[in-house]
Amino acid sequence: MRIIELTKESKADLLNGLLKRSPNHYSEYENKVNEILDNVRTKRDQALFEYTLKFDGFALNAENIRVTEAEIEEAYRRLEPALVDVIRRSGENIRDFHRKQLRTGWFDTKEDGSLLGMKLTPIARAGVYVPGGKAAYPSSVLMNVIPAKVAGVKDIIMTTPPGPDGHVNPGTLVAADIAGVDAIYKVGGAQAVAAMAFGTESLPKVDKITGPGNIFVALAKKAVYGYVGIDSVAGPSEILVLADGHANPRYVAADLLSQAEHDELASAILITTSRTLAEEVSKEVERFTQNLSRKEIIRRSLDNYGCILLADNLQDAVDAANEIASEHLEILTENPFEVMAKIRNAGAIFLGESSCEPLGDYFAGPNHILPTNGTARFFSPLNVDDFMKKTSIISYSREALEKVHREIALFADSEGLTAHAGSIKVRFEEAQN
Repeated sequence: MRIIELTKESKADLLNGLLKRSPNHYSEYENKVNEILDNVRTKRDQALFEYTLKFDGFALNAENIRVTEAEIEEAYRRLEPALVDVIRRSGENIRDFHRKQLRTGWFDTKEDGSLLGMKLTPIARAGVYVPGGKAAYPSSVLMNVIPAKVAGVKDIIMTTPPGPDGHVNPGTLVAADIAGVDAIYKVGGAQAVAAMAFGTESLPKVDKITGPGNIFVALAKKAVYGYVGIDSVAGPSEILVLADGHANPRYVAADLLSQAEHDELASAILITTSRTLAEEVSKEVERFTQNLSRKEIIRRSLDNYGCILLADNLQDAVDAANEIASEHLEILTENPFEVMAKIRNAGAIFLGESSCEPLGDYFAGPNHILPTNGTARFFSPLNVDDFMKKTSIISYSREALEKVHREIALFADSEGLTAHAGSIKVRFEEAQN
């Protein structure tokens, strides 16, 4: 891996390079995505069936679009019992973690008869997109569905592309069943996003769409935002390891590679105060890569978006980490909790050498649907609140309103909204006469 001195210029170059991976920079695909969205909105099922045959090689129709109970039972038989058990245990951890996020509404009353409050209501129907083929991730099924279940969403549907034989990845089906999905449809790509956003004869319209996907899926979610809610427009995966001379170089190298293998656009960065660690990690990365199954993807990822930044001191390293605002941040320092207190921007923080990133991806419980491309500056991980709506409650007695009605009317008049002011004044016109 490249070792670069951390300077103002090198940091700016790095940030500019990382931003190029964002779906916002792939406008050449937008016309094709918009064409798919328009066709599904107007032709509905017909367009879904045509696109599935074209892109997935499967003759989809109204009778086979929905996954059956028999197919789910077959999926269980195709998976090793040990893997099914791990998926169940992971689901329990995710459920336990997200239950702690649940909040209740509140009401505040005063003696003058005024009442203010907040009412929390789950969305009615959630739609989860799940990639298929080589990019099938049962763990993401759990991460998307379980928070919706905990929030109280009554109807959760899932779309995922079929293979040419019409089968869906068995791990995806088992995870969906364990998580509690209500219906699974064999549709993928931008056309699946369009179907969930607008509805078709076979697939119902949802209120919010979550889940990862390729650039076409990401751009489709961006385009339908406003018709429905979405979680985010996520970019390629990324990891930032912040380490000092106490870190184990083999652990650091292995953790960087755990993200680099995702995608040629994935980013793996080490910021360290130790030149010795930097050089040892670079050597370990090369040793590990030679024996990994996705070594060509890893090399392209590291060549384009991977590097080791050598910082003069730990505070400079922390400042750089906050500016990068990485999806995953591992802190491998002598006192990781002290460093963590200085971190403002990160999707998920992993503390200490036994808290490697895959622990969060698969098992610990916190959500692995995280903000990418620097959006951890203003976005949070997927959580229960993403599936809840908050409604303000206002109730004033006549006595409470009478005390403030002149001030409210004055405020409205100052904005030129005389009808607003009139709505207040009409309630006290007898007193004014």
